[in-house]
Amino acid sequence: MAVVSSRQHALVKECRAIARGDDPRLLLDGWHLVSEAIAAGLPLEWIAVDSSRPPAEPGILGRARDAGMTVIDVTTSVIDAMSPVRQASGVVAVSPRPVIDPRALIAPAPALVVAAFGVQDPGNVGGLARSVDAGGGTGLLLDGGAADPWNWKALRAAMGSSFRLPVRREGAAGDHLRAWQRDGVQVIAAVPRDGTAMYDLDLSRPLAFVLGGEGAGLPEAVLALADYHVRVPMRARVESLNVGVAGALLVYEAARQRGTVS
Repeated sequence: MAVVSSRQHALVKECRAIARGDDPRLLLDGWHLVSEAIAAGLPLEWIAVDSSRPPAEPGILGRARDAGMTVIDVTTSVIDAMSPVRQASGVVAVSPRPVIDPRALIAPAPALVVAAFGVQDPGNVGGLARSVDAGGGTGLLLDGGAADPWNWKALRAAMGSSFRLPVRREGAAGDHLRAWQRDGVQVIAAVPRDGTAMYDLDLSRPLAFVLGGEGAGLPEAVLALADYHVRVPMRARVESLNVGVAGALLVYEAARQRGTVS
C-alpha cells in the first residue's frame, strides 16, 4: 500500500470527527495506548503509522498484522493532522466503542466498584479508571453528567486501564446502585466531612464507592441511598481532595484491608 501523504485523506477526516465527538468510535494516540489495546484484544479498525519513524515498541505492528488489523503508512504531516495532541507520537488507531455488560462491573466477588457522578474533566475520568484498575477494583460506573470515558483525553489519562477494567457510562447510574444493594453490595458515599474515616470501615465486603464531581459533589438523592458515608482524613484547612485522588486513596485502603495489592 502506498504511503498516504494528503492531509485531506478520508482517514484524517475520520480522526478529526472522532476527536470532536461527532463519531462514537475510539481514537487512540501513542504507542503505549495502541499496544495496550492490542493486548486487550480490542478490534482496531486500522493503525496509521508515521513511515519515517520506527515503532517505539518493537514487534507491535507484527502483532497487529497477525491479529488481522490493517496497518497504514502515512507521512509525518498526515500523522500530525490525525493526532489530537500537540506533539504527535507517530501512531494513531481507530477502534469501535466497547460494549460493557453492567454485571461485569461487580465481578468477580467481592465487588470493589467506583461510581462517579458529574466528573466532567476527562483527565479525572481517565485517572479514576487507572486508579481503580491499579488498586484491584472490579469496575467504574459514570453517570450521564460525567465526561465520556472513551474520549481521547480520558483514554490517554487511563493509560490502557480502560481496556482491562469494565467501564460504563449511562444516565441511570442511580438505578445500578439500588440494584447492587439488592445483590448485597454496600454503597459507600465519599464526603469531605462528617463521614466515617476510611480506616474505621470494613472495606473487605462487597462495596461500591460513590464519588461526586468537581465542585458540585454528590446529589442529595445519592447521599440518601448510601449505606455509609466515608471520608478521607485530612487537615481541617483543606476543603476537599481532587476526585481522582480521593478515589485512589479509597480504593487502595480497600485493597489494603483485603490484602489484594502487594
